Amino acid sequence: MRGKDKLGEQNRREAGRASKAVKYDHIIVGAGSAGSIVASRLSEDPRRSVLLIEAGPDYPDLESMPEVVRVGFPGYAPAYDNWMDERHIRRWTAKATASTTTVPLVAKVAGGGSAVNGAMFIRGVPEDYDSWAAAGNELWSFDHCLRYFRKLENDLDYGASDYHGATGPIRARRPRPSEWLPDQKAFYDACRAAGFADCPDHNLPDVSGVGPMAFNNPDGVRCSTAIGYLNPARSRVNLTIRGGCAVRRVIFDGNRAVGVEVKSGGETFTVEAEQIILSAGAAMTPQLLMLSGVGPRDHLRAFDIPVVHDSPGVGRNLRDHPYSFVNLRTRKDYPLNPRGPWIQIALRYTATGSRYRNDIQMMMTSVTHQFSTDGQVTPIGVSIGPALYLSMNCGELRLQSDNPEVQPLIEYNYLADEFDRRRMREAVRLAVKLSEHQAFKPIVEQRIAPSDFDLASDAALDEYILRTANTCQHIAGTCRMGPEHDRLAVVDQFGKVYGVRNLLVADASIMPHCPRANTNLTTMMIGERIADLIRQGG
Repeated sequence: MRGKDKLGEQNRREAGRASKAVKYDHIIVGAGSAGSIVASRLSEDPRRSVLLIEAGPDYPDLESMPEVVRVGFPGYAPAYDNWMDERHIRRWTAKATASTTTVPLVAKVAGGGSAVNGAMFIRGVPEDYDSWAAAGNELWSFDHCLRYFRKLENDLDYGASDYHGATGPIRARRPRPSEWLPDQKAFYDACRAAGFADCPDHNLPDVSGVGPMAFNNPDGVRCSTAIGYLNPARSRVNLTIRGGCAVRRVIFDGNRAVGVEVKSGGETFTVEAEQIILSAGAAMTPQLLMLSGVGPRDHLRAFDIPVVHDSPGVGRNLRDHPYSFVNLRTRKDYPLNPRGPWIQIALRYTATGSRYRNDIQMMMTSVTHQFSTDGQVTPIGVSIGPALYLSMNCGELRLQSDNPEVQPLIEYNYLADEFDRRRMREAVRLAVKLSEHQAFKPIVEQRIAPSDFDLASDAALDEYILRTANTCQHIAGTCRMGPEHDRLAVVDQFGKVYGVRNLLVADASIMPHCPRANTNLTTMMIGERIADLIRQGG
């Protein structure tokens, strides 16, 4: 084993200086949903030395974690030291009004998105992964991926079975019917009355309908990958975890990745390794690749970045799940709890005329807020949020500077396709219909939005949806995997970056498209899968 680190918990500056003299087997950039898993799994082999670098803080135990990281109420997802801000976001195409309110959550903290998200623990449908395989990534069919979904989970409701695991690091359960809030129960009853099937387990492969979501927050603690994977591995002498270290670029010798440039505590230094694994997420991983010289040639040259490899797909194919909302003002005597739980029940169904099963997901949110001009936030009601879970369009991420501290520009390109708009119109109208069911009568005083005018025509409803649609925080696909003949593929199915050596990607950016589910669980699966492929010598 090379590079055994004996520095323990010394300060950042000392760690940086010492790292210059150490060559690791693996450097993993980003301790998020996938990166923490890759680091944990690779360090199970005592012959491998592993350095895990995280730009944000690393909390080694529950006691040291701030409440916003530790508490896992569904929907309680504060932007803990969010890397992105609204200045560099565009929602729509040039044909529509630009907006600056749709901000992706790129958390700077060990655990990444899994440490600040809504703790929803939902897989996609088998067709998602089989389509990845059909596109030339045969190792990513549902049958291949299912093994890793089961490996990472400890399902407290169903235990070990053909489709569930009982021994994984991430614990998950569903809210019992006795725990459902009245508005969640009303939503369930309204969906059932509308003809949708009961769905007690959204993680079975062939289900649709309405039922409780699985959440990885048993006992109110969000079981992030930092808690489930990193904490049990911290005592390994071959695993070094460094928080507060921002990677600025990958260093190449010719086309061979040999290390990373890191900034910490005001000092910039380099760390070397036999293999570099980028797990910085679907926003930061493509930015790092482009800053390092891997990306579209002309785009890199515009910033005087030396081109290591012309890879046109870096930053392209940005996928996400846009959602809109139906806001409902509750009666004065109806209790609202701003701390949650916010979400318990979800409806998944196939839009009329769609050949994509479960392409719509609708969630009941038990608190919606009014924001005043002086910054006050007041709970005023509940909300039903329909979301498009398989868009026809994709967006793009581009550099704005060769300075790593300048954020990239994100163009979501939401709802540019008429098929996408048609499905969203239908979903919003369905949400309005559900809100008018008699089960909501004791709860809802009136509908706040959309207005009757917004619902009067397709054109008016399109305007409402474009004005209100937001991100589900599920960006993916910006370094998609695919066969070598796919010009926009950035990595192969082993996660290896085309055109260079010793550089891999393991995070949501390699997804060819979003799964029809919240992306966190699939990102965890990617971490397990890539780690296993590395250990197998792939």
